[in-house]
Amino acid sequence: MNAFITAVSAFLPGQPVNNDDLERYLGKVDRIAARTRQIILAGNGIENRHYAIDPETGATTHSNARLAAEAVRLLGPAGSELSADFIDCLCCGTSSPDQLMPGHASMVHGELGCDPCEVISTAGICLSGITALKYGAMSVAQGLSRRAIATGSELASTFMRTSFFQAMQGAGKRQDHPAFCFEAEFLRWMLSDGAGAVLIENKPAANGLSLGIDGIEIVSHAHCLETCMYAGAVKQADGSLKGWREYVGEGEAAGNNVLTVKQDARLLNREVIQTLVGKSLPPVVEKHGLKPEDIDWFLPHYSSQYFREPLLQQLQEIGFAIPEERWFTNLASKGNTGSASFYIMLEELFSSGRLHKGDRILGFIPESGRFSVGWMLLTVA
Repeated sequence: MNAFITAVSAFLPGQPVNNDDLERYLGKVDRIAARTRQIILAGNGIENRHYAIDPETGATTHSNARLAAEAVRLLGPAGSELSADFIDCLCCGTSSPDQLMPGHASMVHGELGCDPCEVISTAGICLSGITALKYGAMSVAQGLSRRAIATGSELASTFMRTSFFQAMQGAGKRQDHPAFCFEAEFLRWMLSDGAGAVLIENKPAANGLSLGIDGIEIVSHAHCLETCMYAGAVKQADGSLKGWREYVGEGEAAGNNVLTVKQDARLLNREVIQTLVGKSLPPVVEKHGLKPEDIDWFLPHYSSQYFREPLLQQLQEIGFAIPEERWFTNLASKGNTGSASFYIMLEELFSSGRLHKGDRILGFIPESGRFSVGWMLLTVA
């Protein structure tokens, strides 16, 4: 593919928030939620994360569009503003847009205030950032754009605050009765805010590193698996979703927790590694003629440290074991930022001084929504 990532950026709002300071940002929780938090934090390995929240007032400090725009601005030369005509194609992915309509990329374009350009919004969950990147790469490779910018960004904290959970309980709910299942509380202590961006051009940068895009493979298994992570819907007994528009009355919507982000943890445990690695990676390996020894850096986006060992075991089982000293992740220090996570990982590695010409990078970006996965191959130029 005649497309190169020539700059990578990450934007994380506010100061790092450690596990002991969560209530200061998200609000105090009851005994049941506190117990769930303890269980989740013990297993996910996250020590710090960022929230676009003012801890003194509880006000949101950045919209999702602004988070993405800040990441885009960081792609420019150090200390310089992006020129108004810098962007030909702006591709933005997120699972938490600020509104239902218009598209997220349009709002990011508005934040940037640059010249007219093509805008593309990609929906989904963690994979939406990579589908945005693939569109931008294809646009450049086909000669349709001089340069493209792709982003992944999340404003997850708006779903996670105690005030939001209380509003979703609805009127008349007994405070001593759990209003939320484990599926909702599970994600409350997993997700955080941030944005990342890449600049894509048709040749390597004149100075410094670039990353040649060798391939981006995206595979969905929705044909055989039911929904696992969702919001704006209620999962039915048969595994189907009943969407928020079917819940006409405000009280009914609140009573069913329609707007909370939920995760079917049992289904996640059973399928995420087996399906998105065991069934998805072998065809990619065959198509690209890959061998484990070809991979100098493995960048896995996993939501929790809990999945690291199963991922390692699955790679071994399919004959594609990558030694852990070649793995790179910053989950512990940056948190799980959904569609922004791969960008934020890539930026840290890109800026670390540890990459060398010819190094090959394999990115693994799973999405549990209805089990999709992205595999990304890069070569350092």
